[in-house]
Amino acid sequence: METLQPNDIRQFVANQLKQVDTISNAKALAAALRDYLGYRATCGDHVDSMLGVISLPANWSLASLPRALAPADVDRLLESFNVALPSPKRGYAMVRCALDIGLRCSEIANLQLPDIDWRSGTVTLNRTKALRQDILPLPAITGEALADYVRYERSKTTNQGVFVRVYAPHDQPIGVDTVRRVIRDACHCIGLTHGRSHALRHTLACQLVNHGSSLKEVADLLRHRSLNTSLIYAKLDITSLAAVALPWPGSIML
Repeated sequence: METLQPNDIRQFVANQLKQVDTISNAKALAAALRDYLGYRATCGDHVDSMLGVISLPANWSLASLPRALAPADVDRLLESFNVALPSPKRGYAMVRCALDIGLRCSEIANLQLPDIDWRSGTVTLNRTKALRQDILPLPAITGEALADYVRYERSKTTNQGVFVRVYAPHDQPIGVDTVRRVIRDACHCIGLTHGRSHALRHTLACQLVNHGSSLKEVADLLRHRSLNTSLIYAKLDITSLAAVALPWPGSIML
């Protein structure tokens, strides 16, 4: 410890953030280092100068942009569910549920057959994050994907879940991790580095905003309890932002 210098701490943090460059990782790394050096101080080591170079990273509200998929990436993602996969229709239907109606992974995993009203074209969510019942419209393309999976690929089982296990025991419900893994693997298959399932909800929200939907409509569809949660999508409303943008200093206005 006596040979350790402040620049060594800075270099260590920089190397770690090259691997995972996120605010959450930076905060966790800074907290872990401060805790460890604090422990070394109780052991009698002189680490005050090194503690001074570890600062908590800035994390401003709404500072980042939602990580949404480009239209071309959406097409490639949907086309990736081919016959080479063990259950392509299941994966395709899961992705459609997230892309078309903004279902979370937990909501996809908990979706039950009685929750779908095929005649009226609605989906009832009884097991939501907000612990309430929500009724969403079921787009035709999403309904076709679900029906195609249920009719031609879904295993025969007493389980009332829409999505069931590919391998036995089929009567056991799938977990949230199964849905996350299906979406993550599909994203990685087409070369997307940000394979988080939440990116599909971001994609839907961005499409809605750029096609003229209000933030209130986005919040209602994504079932945000507070409109403030949806404010980040205002930064992607290109049409509205162009109307309020000021000319760049020194530029020539045509």
